[in-house]
Amino acid sequence: MPVVLMTLAGQDPSLPSLLLNSHTDVVPVFPEHWKYEPFSGDKDDNGDIYGRGTQDMKCVGIQYLEALKTLKKDGHEFLRTIYISFMPDEETGGLDGMKNFVKSDVFKKMNVGFALDEGHANPTDNFYVFYGERTVLPIKVKCPGQPGHGSQFLTNTAGEKLYKVIDSFLSYRDEQEHLLKENKNLCLGDVNTVNLTMLEGGVQYNVVPAELNVGFDIRVSPTQDLTKFEEKITSLCKSAGEDVTYEFVVNKLPQASEGQNQVTCVEDGKNPWWDAFSQACKHQGVNLEKQILCGGTDIRYLRQVNIPALGFSPINRTPILLHDNNEFLNEKIFLRGIEIYKTIISALANMKN
Repeated sequence: MPVVLMTLAGQDPSLPSLLLNSHTDVVPVFPEHWKYEPFSGDKDDNGDIYGRGTQDMKCVGIQYLEALKTLKKDGHEFLRTIYISFMPDEETGGLDGMKNFVKSDVFKKMNVGFALDEGHANPTDNFYVFYGERTVLPIKVKCPGQPGHGSQFLTNTAGEKLYKVIDSFLSYRDEQEHLLKENKNLCLGDVNTVNLTMLEGGVQYNVVPAELNVGFDIRVSPTQDLTKFEEKITSLCKSAGEDVTYEFVVNKLPQASEGQNQVTCVEDGKNPWWDAFSQACKHQGVNLEKQILCGGTDIRYLRQVNIPALGFSPINRTPILLHDNNEFLNEKIFLRGIEIYKTIISALANMKN
């Protein structure tokens, strides 16, 4: 899949530009669990538009385009150059999308000063804005052991080690969940999550296998030192056996030189981009809730090259249905989002300092 890049030249191209990013790919669907055909865009009598990507994130990309089309039609001009990017492969880690794109000469010549990307819906009257996100670290833990006939009490088996690994990782999961429940000031993005998602191994029921593997989806908060977190993983694996090993899947552990766990400043008066964004939202009557995103988006690759960025989808009064069955977005919420983006884009693209 290609990267699609659109350019709206500003009056002063020497100024750092504004990047409006979205992604074109979506996750798979299970049609039997949908009210309507998942890619039909059916709209019901309530004005709810059903379809995969209505929240994540076809809506945002279209809202960018509609906002800019209307602004240009009304004669608006912009001080800074605006880029609109449509990325592939975000849902599979962005390796062939944003991760490589930020290393390209094309991107470097864009001189991006600030970027917007996706957030997600808020069921209340408020709107979420995400100034950071957790590091996505899926891992595979390999448990080798003594193979043999299933009728014996063999020692040092892969199954015993697998049991210990699962027990220790899920105990850590319980600790993190307890922290979240006990501290009402924390949101999901402030803690680490661990979920068992894959099991591999075995040849047949009466054969004790020589190796069993388990996969975990791990999300690490920006407040967590990644070096210490890897020490924790090493310790959990070692407790199950000296020969138990692990490997990172998709993403390796980010190093400090790669901007690990970068966050964007959202303190008033300390970041002009934030000031312009937040003032535009106030002008539109948008009440913001600042959070760390619990998932992962292309924003992380922008922050890793020291570009401040915010995750924001202008969706409120809507259940969070990204990746869920019957994903929908109401037409009134969608159209309101275009008006919100018109104000935000104008404020950011005409920022003078």
